[in-house]
Amino acid sequence: MLKQRVLTALVLLMVLLPALFYAKPEPFFLIAGIFIAAGAWEWARMNGLRMTASLVAGALCAVVCAGMWWSGLLAEQLPRVWLVAGSLWVLAGAWILKAGVPAWANYFRPVRLVLGLAALCTTWLAVAQARLLGVNFLLSVLALVWMADIGAYFSGRALGGRFTRNKLAASISPGKSWEGVWGGMVGVMLMAMAWRFADAAGGVTVPSFYTRLAAKGLSFMLIAVVFMAAMSVVGDLVESLVKRSAGVKDSSVLLPGHGGVLDRVDALLPTLPLAMMLISF
Repeated sequence: MLKQRVLTALVLLMVLLPALFYAKPEPFFLIAGIFIAAGAWEWARMNGLRMTASLVAGALCAVVCAGMWWSGLLAEQLPRVWLVAGSLWVLAGAWILKAGVPAWANYFRPVRLVLGLAALCTTWLAVAQARLLGVNFLLSVLALVWMADIGAYFSGRALGGRFTRNKLAASISPGKSWEGVWGGMVGVMLMAMAWRFADAAGGVTVPSFYTRLAAKGLSFMLIAVVFMAAMSVVGDLVESLVKRSAGVKDSSVLLPGHGGVLDRVDALLPTLPLAMMLISF
């Protein structure tokens, strides 16, 4: 299993890194669109659609992303779009998690499908606009999610259950603890301050997410990154809830050793639109 995970990760890096650092952003847009379409296929499958209908859902998501690209929407300032998308993630995420696993299957299936596909297409738009803002900006947002996950893993293993007896969401993801969440938040705060310092010391021409936030005040930056870390957990838990409702361990087997695309991007679904929302204030 470990060998399989490492090989898959290496292949992904060989595909993603050249596209990310290429002088023009179009290759990255294309690869991100392929991943998003695959995620749409997985979402449809987990919500009860057959193979053909799920492929149609993935193709529809790809067409919507291509339409946004072709129409020039990527270059537009979209503060209202990001405000609506971010607000929906906060409100709907809280609603879904509070209702729990049993309630998910009772929601009208077309509504579940539309919500998922809309979230995926919005994420593609957010990651594309983030890439247009610069590689440093996009990487700083992605790194926030990675740091929240890494900090949660290690602090959860070391301190889980020592300060709180209750699990974070025992019926959805039994392995997650409140200590893990707190550790992830501490990690992203430290990283944000270090990245902002590195931007200033290095005289970068493309400011990171943290430097843009810090322009509104250090307190704003720290509150914002803690909020982002919390929402990355919401994205992870929502996907886990849907998988439990569907009775599957992974969203698919597209990425050997890692599960599916949604298993890898679940925390990015809320955080990328929220990052665009925060800098648009």
